[in-house]
Amino acid sequence: MGFSALLASALCTFLLPLLLFLAAGKLWDLYCVRGRDPACRLPLPPGTMGLPFFGETLQLVLQRRRFLQMKRRRYGFIYKTHLFGSPTVRVMGAENVRQILLGEHRLVSVQWPASVRTILGAGCLSNLHDGQHKLRKKVIMRAFSREALQHYIPVIQQEVSACLAQWLRRDGSGCLLVYPEVKRLMFRIAMRLLLGFEPHQPGPGSEQQLVEAFEEMIRNLFSLPIDVPFSGLYRGLRARNIIHAKIEENIRARLSRQQQEPGPAAAGGYKDALQLLLDHTQQNGEQLNMQELKESATELLFGGHETTASAATSLITFLGLHHHVLQKVREELQVKGLLSSTSQDKQLDMEVLEQLKYIGCVIKETLRLNPPVPGGFRVALKTFELNGYQIPKGWNVIYRICDTHDVAELFTNKDEFNPDRFMSPFPEDSSSRFSFIPFGGGLRSCVGKEFARVLLKIFTVELARNCDWQLLNGPPTMKTGPIVYPVDNLPTKFRSFNGQV
Repeated sequence: MGFSALLASALCTFLLPLLLFLAAGKLWDLYCVRGRDPACRLPLPPGTMGLPFFGETLQLVLQRRRFLQMKRRRYGFIYKTHLFGSPTVRVMGAENVRQILLGEHRLVSVQWPASVRTILGAGCLSNLHDGQHKLRKKVIMRAFSREALQHYIPVIQQEVSACLAQWLRRDGSGCLLVYPEVKRLMFRIAMRLLLGFEPHQPGPGSEQQLVEAFEEMIRNLFSLPIDVPFSGLYRGLRARNIIHAKIEENIRARLSRQQQEPGPAAAGGYKDALQLLLDHTQQNGEQLNMQELKESATELLFGGHETTASAATSLITFLGLHHHVLQKVREELQVKGLLSSTSQDKQLDMEVLEQLKYIGCVIKETLRLNPPVPGGFRVALKTFELNGYQIPKGWNVIYRICDTHDVAELFTNKDEFNPDRFMSPFPEDSSSRFSFIPFGGGLRSCVGKEFARVLLKIFTVELARNCDWQLLNGPPTMKTGPIVYPVDNLPTKFRSFNGQV
């Protein structure tokens, strides 16, 4: 009797887990490795699917760029993997990406990983579909009209000038870590212009607390969809709740002021994006959905400061490494009367910014080499063909921006920082058009791309005519988490520019 009990115990302890493991492996093989659509004769893309349930998510999270570069070298421009709980096809190359971006609502639909959808929320623009997406985008785009951008310019110029003056006052105190400083600058600008409130006050809900909450939220956006204490998703949600609490406080204060003082909601002839959303809700007689407003505002802050901070940091990097490019920037400013000491207080406007063609090319080249957002997420609405492979219905599709830039045949000497390559217009064919996609493309191209261009131009103008600088560690190693940034935060020493070209 004792032997039988011992045998049964051994079977339960060792054999049953082994059988369960083998069954899970078999199911994994059927679901992922052989998960092709039998109605389609085309093969699945090459690639590996990793471990059951986890797939290759852990390798991606831990290795990031190294993992992706290894995959590209081994499998080419289209390959399969398993990420964030779903079988996934990763896609790069202008023609392949063109089919994905122009296939919205027909071949694919937006679908971010579960952790992103949970943290950012179902009410944000990135997660809306069809008519809801079209209507919300139309409302928000009014905040990025040419007229609105013209109103934003003095505020951007004021914030950038004040920030650079502060950097220069630290001249004798050693190095400055550029990336965190630029993030704070871009956060202040986004808070003022997109959400219409000042983040300068001390105490709870202060600028520094909100910046830290955003960093924690963004660090955990792409995590396993497991909401337990100390998990990435748990930490991301806690950080998001801090941000939501501050935004809700601002919304309620704004609504209270509107009730007490009926009339125009914004001075200076423009309304920020949050006000436009509030107006739309009230004008259409809809019930005020505070959760959707908070989610939309959080998304605007994320897009309005994280991506521009990444791009501005890369601008400092490339101009610091290529002094002849900085020299050409200053020559353009001098020709436009924007470099001399008497022009330092001159207010910029849309017309002047549009004339700065070379600076526009510097920004494009920066976004080519270091696009802040590495790619986008879609899901296949039906099984379809892509370059000789089948993409099964229900599989996730990730299109890669940075890799598409890297492999684009349109660009020669791809690793060279050469803004002059953008001085000539692109060929008109569709493949060339999708060789450069820092803001995505198709129906879901970035709503704030014109805002980003204006902001980065003003930043470049003020930087070039006020500062000289030295990168203390030389060219930085870049990391994606999920926005592209320098691992060492770009330690740099700034000094005043003497105005001599």
